[in-house]
Amino acid sequence: MFCIFCKHTDTEVIETRLSEDGTTVRRRRSCPKCEKRFTTYERLEDLPILVVKRDGRRERFDRDKLRRGLFKACEKTALTAQQIEETVLTVEQELKNLGTSEVESNQIGKWVAKKLKVLDKIAYIRFASVFKRFVDIDDVEKEVKKLL
Repeated sequence: MFCIFCKHTDTEVIETRLSEDGTTVRRRRSCPKCEKRFTTYERLEDLPILVVKRDGRRERFDRDKLRRGLFKACEKTALTAQQIEETVLTVEQELKNLGTSEVESNQIGKWVAKKLKVLDKIAYIRFASVFKRFVDIDDVEKEVKKLL
């Protein structure tokens, strides 16, 4: 594994942990060259799950795309990177539990919204504004009233 900071090709594993659900291995690594530390995750590659978009297009489920969207919704909130990663893992587990090779994007959005509603209301409103396609401030106001 190469170092994400200096690109040195020989890093050392300091600590290895198995996730609670047993599907992911988390490794803390250290670079002997620049002496910085970073974390990597290993998981089994599953059969591809296709996401059916609103316009009918199909694209492969991309956990990194989901994570980027969550980080965007959670900017400047109290949510940690760990909580965001746990949300991604929760959605992935829901996908696996479906036992199907296709899922509607709307369903993924519902899972994320449900999780964010519990974790952080501001992140939820940000996510919902895109997911539910709010067009004006009245839509935001209605959603906030539902939270209260």
